[in-house]
Amino acid sequence: MLRDGRPGSAYRQVLGTGPAVRPFACSVVARLPISMGPLGALLLVQQVRGSYGFAGAVTGAFALGTSAGGPAWARLMGRFGQARVVAATSVTSAVLLALLALATVNGARSGALIGAAAASGLAFPPVGPAMRAAWKVVLPDTPVREAGYALDAVAVECIFVGGPLLLSMMLPLTAPVVPLLVTAALLAAGGLGFSATAAARHTDHRVRPAERVAGGRRPDRSTPVLRTRGLLGVLVVSAAMSVGFGHLDTSMAATARGVLHDQALLGVLFTCIAGGSAVGGLVYGSRRWPSSRPVQLTVLLMVFACGLAPLPFVLAGGHVPLGAIMPFLFLAGLPIAPCLIIPHHLVDGLAAHDRASVGQAWLSSSSTTGSAAGTAVAGVLIDAHGPAWGFAGALTAVALAALVSVSQRGRWHAAA
Repeated sequence: MLRDGRPGSAYRQVLGTGPAVRPFACSVVARLPISMGPLGALLLVQQVRGSYGFAGAVTGAFALGTSAGGPAWARLMGRFGQARVVAATSVTSAVLLALLALATVNGARSGALIGAAAASGLAFPPVGPAMRAAWKVVLPDTPVREAGYALDAVAVECIFVGGPLLLSMMLPLTAPVVPLLVTAALLAAGGLGFSATAAARHTDHRVRPAERVAGGRRPDRSTPVLRTRGLLGVLVVSAAMSVGFGHLDTSMAATARGVLHDQALLGVLFTCIAGGSAVGGLVYGSRRWPSSRPVQLTVLLMVFACGLAPLPFVLAGGHVPLGAIMPFLFLAGLPIAPCLIIPHHLVDGLAAHDRASVGQAWLSSSSTTGSAAGTAVAGVLIDAHGPAWGFAGALTAVALAALVSVSQRGRWHAAA
């Protein structure tokens, strides 16, 4: 991938490309609420209502709304352009999130809170697919663009650590409603900022007449995007992998509280696994690899499963020092960002050009839905058997994703 052979040179080219920096920075700000919003709502609703169960229902409504809305907004981007759709959805989702916060502290009914959360999630802007398309505009050089994709995946990992840390810093300094209002403001500011960039205004979703897919064939636009050969398999792998992520998040929270007896250490655990993911993503994106992407994904998922395998046994004995957990989390994190990067490439390669954004939105929806399901199942396992079983559930989900990827490699040949 590197033009001059020096490690990191592709990343310097990405960050040195003026038109790429602003949309990338704005997209990071706009996506912070995807990690801050559910946590902020959970903490606020629980404090006001005194029930984690109802707070979980509110955040679940937000997640399901996000999953349902993403593909529809991506299709509308193809008709009306990125700038209009991202701007409109960012403002709408931010207003609804602020209304959720204010309604909570003013004693609104349960149905109103769940409805506001679902509506805010439904209106959440399709910033991920939009940024994916924007990279193609600002980085026409394919090797440098792939480094941009890698940076984007690493940024997403940082969002899921940095967002909760930012929110947790506000909690002791402000009224309980403030963090969720700040989250809404970040969503509006980031979305409007992204929409104002040249990349968002000039992204062209039309298919050029001469465009071909692999093998010299024209893309068949008569087939619904979900029936595109191999695409459903990518979504299943993404969902299974995300079930594992949901197990991991819940298991780390339970480990901090029940094993380490200090909830504040949750940030340390998140930092370990996200740090490994960031390192793995940067290394993966900095060079070309000899094998095809379908093979890479299978191998990386197997490595991910092997990295998770020791954790259930480490935690099975009860009390475990923090230092004994941190290295395993870092090692387990190394393949995560590459496992997130490759499915995006596969979707781009499998879907017709004018429907790639819709395919990317379905990929985001599969990830969000899988993570929500994993969180719910992990909660049941951990309540019954402890954190070790939560990590065992993560291992099972990732192993299943690896098996599905093996069965789908022939269907992914065109995207290799």
